[in-house]
Parts: sequence; structure tokens; C-alpha cells
Amino acid sequence: MAERGRPRAFDRTAALRRAMETFWEFGYEGTKLTDLTAAMGINSASLYNTFGSKEQLFHEAVALYDRTAGSATNRALREAPTARAAVEAMLRGNIDAFTDPETPSGCMIVLSATNCSHQNREVAEHLARWRRTSVAELEKRLDRAVAEGELARGTDVRAIAAFYATLLHGLSIEARDGVSLERLRSTVDHAVNLWDSLVRQSAGQR
Repeated sequence: MAERGRPRAFDRTAALRRAMETFWEFGYEGTKLTDLTAAMGINSASLYNTFGSKEQLFHEAVALYDRTAGSATNRALREAPTARAAVEAMLRGNIDAFTDPETPSGCMIVLSATNCSHQNREVAEHLARWRRTSVAELEKRLDRAVAEGELARGTDVRAIAAFYATLLHGLSIEARDGVSLERLRSTVDHAVNLWDSLVRQSAGQR
């Protein structure tokens, strides 16, 4: 009896990782199909048969990034014992990832669809949703800090989360621009030192 279907001649997980790194380096629109097939070691028919489309492949690549190279934020919010420690771990963990010489610089979720044509607006919105989700998770961690008494009741957790998220996105751009890890660490030092002042101001305490 003939075999039903042909087994894939490539490692799907490894191919997806290579696609992730290609999108991360060149951006969604800057990545051509030929770039993907060359990086993944497959032909275009295999790409479409396995992943559906370039956009679906990109969605999978973003999810893989969030679980792997881009996991510093989720890990910090989950594991750090205090909100202050979580914010510091989030910033320091991410800048280490942003400047890892083994991977493209900066954050894939921030950088890979900053400028998209109208026909690819859904790609840009897809990443915007990921960023909004990340900010919402930071807000939840700060809400927990209020409930646990680390932060005063009435603290404007949205303002604090927005400040540190904006800073994190800026650090991603600076890393892509080639700013050194030492300089990024100095910026994080200043941001962490602002914590007490920001918390007092956001709670209306003078």
C-alpha cells in the first residue's frame, strides 16, 4: 500500500526560528519571499503548504519570539518578588536580549512593522496588539502591588506602566541604532532610580 502523504523533509521548528530571525532583522515588508526560503532552507511551495502565507508565518514567528528571545518581560512580571524588582528585571533582561550578538538587535515586536503600507496595516496592528497586551500585563502586576500594599492605593498604575513601556520601546530603537550595552544600562539605572519619585507623584504624595 502506498504511503499517504509525504513526510516533511525539513525541521519545522528550526525553519520557523530562521524565519523569525529574518523578519526580526529586515522587518515584515523588508523581508522578501526569497529571503525566507533561503533562510529556512525550503522552497516557496513548502512554505505555503506548511505555514499558509507570509502573514501567517509572520504571526507564528512573532509568537515564537515572545516565547523565546522576547520572553524577558513575561518572565520578569511572573518571577520578580516585587513590582519594582519586576520593572527593573524587565528593563535589564530586555536590553541584554536587544544587544545579544547572536541575534538581530532590538525587539522584533517593536521594530518589524513600524512602517507598513496600507495593504499591510493588519500586520502593523497585529504587533500593536502584542505591545498593548504587554503593557496591560505590566499594569496587572502593578495592580497586584497595590493590592499587596507595596504601592499606595490610588497609585496611577497606568501612568507608571506607560512610562516604563515607552522607555523600553525606546531602548529597543537605541539598540538597533548601535547604542552600546553600557549606555543602555546607564539609562536603565536612571529609570530605576526614578521609581520612588514616580510612585509618590502618581499617588498624589508630595
